[in-house]
Amino acid sequence: MSADTTTRAGSPPAGSAGTDGRSPGHGPGGDGHLKAGLKNRHLSMIAIGGVIGAGLFVGSGAGIATTGPGILLSYALAGVLVVLVMRMLGEMAAADPQSGSFSAYADRALGRWAGFSIGWLYWFFWVVVLAVEATAGAKILNSWMPGVPQWAFALIVMAVLTATNLGSVASYGEFEFWFAGIKVVAIAAFLVVGTLAVFGLLPGTDAVGTSNLTGHGGFLPHGVGAVFTGMLTVVFAFMGSEIVTLAAGESENPEKAVSKATNSVIWRIGVFYLGSILLVVTLLPWDSDAVKGSPYVAVLEHVGIPGAGRVMDVIVLTAVLSCLNSGMYTASRMAFSLGQRGDAPRAFATVTKRGVPRVAILSSVVFGFVAVFFNYTSPDTVFSFLLNSSGAVALFVWLVICFSQLRMRRIIERECPERLTVRMWLYPYLTWAAIGMIGFVVAYMFTDADGRKQMYLSLVAAAIVLAASAVVGRRRRAAAVAPAS
Repeated sequence: MSADTTTRAGSPPAGSAGTDGRSPGHGPGGDGHLKAGLKNRHLSMIAIGGVIGAGLFVGSGAGIATTGPGILLSYALAGVLVVLVMRMLGEMAAADPQSGSFSAYADRALGRWAGFSIGWLYWFFWVVVLAVEATAGAKILNSWMPGVPQWAFALIVMAVLTATNLGSVASYGEFEFWFAGIKVVAIAAFLVVGTLAVFGLLPGTDAVGTSNLTGHGGFLPHGVGAVFTGMLTVVFAFMGSEIVTLAAGESENPEKAVSKATNSVIWRIGVFYLGSILLVVTLLPWDSDAVKGSPYVAVLEHVGIPGAGRVMDVIVLTAVLSCLNSGMYTASRMAFSLGQRGDAPRAFATVTKRGVPRVAILSSVVFGFVAVFFNYTSPDTVFSFLLNSSGAVALFVWLVICFSQLRMRRIIERECPERLTVRMWLYPYLTWAAIGMIGFVVAYMFTDADGRKQMYLSLVAAAIVLAASAVVGRRRRAAAVAPAS
């Protein structure tokens, strides 16, 4: 089979999915296809836990310190944007489940260059995340057992989760089910404890009212502009919501899984993010030193929960391992899809008898190991470049999803309208509104020192990938012309 034929097999026309709703790239496993080994409970927990990362438990303190109680508006604006993007992605994924998700849709809707570029940028983002999360997990474990070198813990967690992903997709799903379950239980317990404390229903607590929301300089102590600055710090916390659309292709009922995930994204963001952050800024002054560290630990200690710091370390470690596990899965599936479409080495599209893309997994992990190495040897040079050059990829991905949906809606309506089981609201107006919101965030990043650096380096990375896309496209066309001549 030629490379071009492989490509079209990987990006079938909308509506070409089989009777079970899966695209031709998915099957029983062992036949060159990914195995449909994820159960509905796996997909449900992946969808719920996908928005709960370590950044919520630890990184939210920086946003609160920058913006004050108005960080709630930052989370709300970013949450609205994610809800719109997920609805667009859900529309396309329900109609045609693909292991490459938005990269495969961009390939069909916008052109080969778009699918190639956004696919590789997304892969790059997640393999850098592997290094970040492996290092974060190693730091926590090293604080518990200082006798073991930090690099050894990073090696151990990477090796264990690599073995998990190489076993079967069901192994990934089972680990993620329990990782996500711990995160959900933890945040649910925090919401219950925090709510009781707000109303003074816990021993030793009094109802706090709105004094912390309106005092200490007011709800917006740094002005309205701080809301948008805060948005820069929180918008990337939502990266990972889209993983469920990649995983859906390996589930028993992709269409149902995608519909359920996209319909529940509103309450997931509203409860887990807005709900918990509201409790933090209500219970504690936004400008207190305790909030700048780990706001969740600060709240638990404030209400008298013993051992709050150690408990939160366990929860953060779970969140880190969850992100690491999902990062390996996501990067490998994107690499598999790129290989299937001829945009990566064809070996990436091969699978084991269990339906696992071993080469794609190992290739992603190897890059992750290299990034971990640079994190220890060159943290302020090489690793800093890797981290910053992947910083704005989330915005690029969301833009591509928006523009792809604008065209894919017309394609699906023309070829298979019956597969439009999930529809974007107020199409195309809300799609264009989302594009405008993303454009505003991109522009605002240039006004912030850290954001400007990330945007410049991310544009450099995007330019490199676009150049590679042009080279690969030229070679593909030359290869297609040669047999004819």
